[in-house]
Amino acid sequence: MDVRITPGKYARNASAAAGDYADNAGRAGSKWEQNAAVAGDTHAQAMQAAIAEKRYEKGVVGKSGKYAKGISEKGRGRYGQGVAQADDEQRAGFAPFASVLQGVTLAPRGPKGTNYGRVQQVGDALIAAKRSL
Repeated sequence: MDVRITPGKYARNASAAAGDYADNAGRAGSKWEQNAAVAGDTHAQAMQAAIAEKRYEKGVVGKSGKYAKGISEKGRGRYGQGVAQADDEQRAGFAPFASVLQGVTLAPRGPKGTNYGRVQQVGDALIAAKRSL
């Protein structure tokens, strides 16, 4: 087989296909949801295999340079835009927890170093709210 590597070809073609990607991927949401919902057992098996083979550790060791480069070259410019685009979803997702926090009545404050029980109260309320969703 004759395999030719053309530098930059993948990036050029992928950039040109952005509209097709958005159209096709956007229409696939219900099919993705349906397939993902019935794949729980397969997902669990795959995760157990990955844990047993320590794939997570193998995937991150030695990658800190790539991680930092991605942040400086891509993340910096995309961060603000991504946060702005997700603002409504973030507000909606946090709303149940905001109301829980507003309703927590904390024990009286004690001397410095003795207030961990107050933290526990907040944590317990938030965990209960998460489990009820």
